[in-house]
Amino acid sequence: MTPADTALRGAPTIRSVQPISRRRQTPEEIAAAFVVSPFTRLARVHAASMAGDALIAIALAGSLFFSIDPGQARWRVALYLGLTMAPFAVVAPLLGPAIDRIAGGRRLLVLAFCAGRALVAGLMVMHVNEPLLFPEAFLMLVMSKGYIVTKSALVPTTVASDAELVEANSKLGVIAGVMAFAAAIPGVPLLKIGPQWVLGLASATYLVAVGFGAFLPKVTVAASPADAEEVAELRSAGIVLAVTAMASLRAAVGFLTFHVAFWFRHSGTSKIWFGVVLAFSALGNIAGTAAAPVVRRALREERMLAAALAFAAVGGLGAGLSGSHTSAALLALMVAMGAAVARQAFDSIVQRDAPDANRGRSFARFETRFQLVWVVFGFLPVVIPFPGSLGFFVVGFTCAFGAVFYLWGRHYVRVHARAPDPLLGKVWREIDTRRKARVRAADPDGAWSPPEPGERDGKAEDAAD
Repeated sequence: MTPADTALRGAPTIRSVQPISRRRQTPEEIAAAFVVSPFTRLARVHAASMAGDALIAIALAGSLFFSIDPGQARWRVALYLGLTMAPFAVVAPLLGPAIDRIAGGRRLLVLAFCAGRALVAGLMVMHVNEPLLFPEAFLMLVMSKGYIVTKSALVPTTVASDAELVEANSKLGVIAGVMAFAAAIPGVPLLKIGPQWVLGLASATYLVAVGFGAFLPKVTVAASPADAEEVAELRSAGIVLAVTAMASLRAAVGFLTFHVAFWFRHSGTSKIWFGVVLAFSALGNIAGTAAAPVVRRALREERMLAAALAFAAVGGLGAGLSGSHTSAALLALMVAMGAAVARQAFDSIVQRDAPDANRGRSFARFETRFQLVWVVFGFLPVVIPFPGSLGFFVVGFTCAFGAVFYLWGRHYVRVHARAPDPLLGKVWREIDTRRKARVRAADPDGAWSPPEPGERDGKAEDAAD
């Protein structure tokens, strides 16, 4: 035997490697791996929809919309912006409850709004240098706001529990900001060729949203009308005050949007600044949405709302002192951040204080009010020319007033155990008291009976709502 053989005999035996046995997956497990959750389906629709809206904003910056005389633009914008209030003031309260009780009703609305925007974007391609662009642009605005309301009703139906609702809204907020940046990548180069190309891409993007929307589940948002318990919860003092705080921020956003547009246009500002403000607003939305969960671990929801209002107020007052284009971009960033943080706090308050309320119905109801406030305050800088600094001061004082009223309202609730009466509520109570006094004077036999102790408080809450 050779020395080599001897060495091999002393070497350890090498055994073949056996494969690790794995349990064979069942067909059900394999199929489950390809199942797309309802929230993912909605997120895809939302991503395409927000990308389309961003492309529309980019296209309008290079179209007739911002090329004609600002004085002529104001009355046209005022007319069509006034028309946008109709769906929120009339259609939503009348048709909303009925649509919520139809299986797939809100899904049909999502498809209708996305398909409608695809059609209108195609029409805008043909009318980009014609006056018809104005009604088409504001029809696009109406459908965009209508989609937001509908999306708010669908979000609670796509999560397994209320604990996931804030996280779901946070993810959708991040998606909206990211898609605004993503849309600018092809949108800005196409704008140099012509706004028609950007509008065409927007139309195609909305068609993609229609395709994704076809896979949304047919769910019923609210199977039955709101009962007395749900109504009482949604009119509680904490929710009423939270609604006013959120409305203040939405008012600031609506005012700032149109103020910056007309101020830039009137002062002959480069179109690049429109893109900068849009980018800062999207960045603020992403930053606020991402920071909200961290802030929530350190502060209660009520303090988050107050802090968000104060943050936006400081930005508005600081921008008013500066009055520069850079301060306008920074203010857009701060207001967007404050609105994103406040939204997460508001959602948490509704979940906590209205546990028996239908989430889809209630959030759609609140979102309708917020959009109406957005339109009303956006109307002001359209009909009234505000200098740049003065408009920023309006934003700052609006948020400051909202913060002070909210903090005072919280103190009032702790003392009186109910929300403070608004001015119209006090007027109504005085009229009602005098009417009952006349009835009592005309009824000496004593058939009239005084109101119950809680009756006046209930009417005050109704007026506050």
